[in-house]
Amino acid sequence: MTFQRKIAAVRLGQANSNDLADLARLAIQERAEEQALPYLQKAAAAASDARLWQWSGLLERALDEHGDALTSFFHAARLAPMDASIAHGHARVALEAGIDAVALFDHARRLAPSNGEVLLGQAAARLAVGRGEEAAAEIDAILIQEPRWVQGHHQLAQLRSMLGRPEDAILSLDRALTALPGHADLWQARCDLDLRREEYGALQDSVERAKARGCNEAFLAEYETIAASEGGDIDRADILFAAMPNLLRPKLALWHIRHLLRAGRIDDAIKYIDSELQTDRAAAVWPYAATAWRLAGDPRSAWLESDPRFVSVVNLKKDLPKLDALATVLRALHVAKGEYLDQSVRGGTQTDGPLLSRIDPEIRAVREAIFKAVEHYIGQLPERDDAHPLLAGRRDRRVRFAGSWSVRLRGAGHHTNHVHPQGWISSALYVSLPQHTDNDAPDAGWLTLGEPQAALGLSLPPTRMIEPREGQLVLFPSWMWHGTRPFSEGERLTIAFDVAPA
Repeated sequence: MTFQRKIAAVRLGQANSNDLADLARLAIQERAEEQALPYLQKAAAAASDARLWQWSGLLERALDEHGDALTSFFHAARLAPMDASIAHGHARVALEAGIDAVALFDHARRLAPSNGEVLLGQAAARLAVGRGEEAAAEIDAILIQEPRWVQGHHQLAQLRSMLGRPEDAILSLDRALTALPGHADLWQARCDLDLRREEYGALQDSVERAKARGCNEAFLAEYETIAASEGGDIDRADILFAAMPNLLRPKLALWHIRHLLRAGRIDDAIKYIDSELQTDRAAAVWPYAATAWRLAGDPRSAWLESDPRFVSVVNLKKDLPKLDALATVLRALHVAKGEYLDQSVRGGTQTDGPLLSRIDPEIRAVREAIFKAVEHYIGQLPERDDAHPLLAGRRDRRVRFAGSWSVRLRGAGHHTNHVHPQGWISSALYVSLPQHTDNDAPDAGWLTLGEPQAALGLSLPPTRMIEPREGQLVLFPSWMWHGTRPFSEGERLTIAFDVAPA
């Protein structure tokens, strides 16, 4: 049954608790939570039904109303204290809301001791309160007993990197492969970690070691091709791409485009890009289309990037809490000592979890100001164009965030050029900036737009550079290359987020 038919039945009073649960599930799928929520809340309160309170909390969480979601999950947990899924949901919402959730995750784990998602949530909760080393040690202890737990290896690697020990990221996997030298899933995890770290020499070594231990899975050919291409071995990569079976070519399409650009075969790259833009992989291809069309002088470059309304710079200072107070709140959240394995930050830290879901008064005030600015940005865009990655999206739906975080750069910190393929609109909100020194270049700390990743080896300057100012919000398409110029010393504290595609 469709959402509209289901909600029509509910409005007529023709629904039991199972129907209401189905309505909530459909509402989340259709992003129609606001329509369904009043019915779930009313029914949950009237019937004292734990499951309906849980669904109310999930709808409120989807709407980023975590304060309300906490209340709903509190009622659900009170009515069903031994329900593992309710306990897990309660803990997860509390963690996202910025509340110490360790005790709630401890309870959820007692109810579901073998649930990996609960265990990893417990680790995130511990990291959030400064107990990251304890979390890493416990995951490692479990991996000694359960070395085939691939997700655990990935999360432990990330956690160790954030704790300032990136050199230890692969230790658990290497230990597991010593015990299980022919285990294909573990070799794939090892290759994935090399790829996430952009360690292409190590990736080639992992491929060779896997083959020597009798692992001959098809994925090794993919990784070997990527290692050759990203490592700059053009001739060998040509041979490997040509030998790739047709069935595997879609998985390597983006890597092949990168290879063609790196090799200077712009016309071939454009043909490949034009083909890929007709597939469901188009979202990841648009940054390369922008680069290739610009290199070739293709008129589509202007259509894609040149409208001045695509980049917005707005002063939000009057709508924000006092920046000193906001900076204090953000600094307390930077409990990590090192960088994510696979993010653009160099010389700094990034907060974990959805920042704008927190219920701190300062964060809620920031979220409200951002929400209004994004609505204004969307409202001033040119008319819809179904072929354009920014203009094709619906504009009649509630603004949602695909992710939000804070970055704290210090002492020559910067962002490498990158894109956000999961987002629609991306951002930078400047909270605290370093003072310029005599050692700084004139553009130290500036935001760059349109300059491709250095790893592609292309000499394309930015299409635009923006000088940051405290309280200033910059909005731009998520597929647009962006990074920052390094500064020599001091602190650069920002909030960033991605608006989800509608």
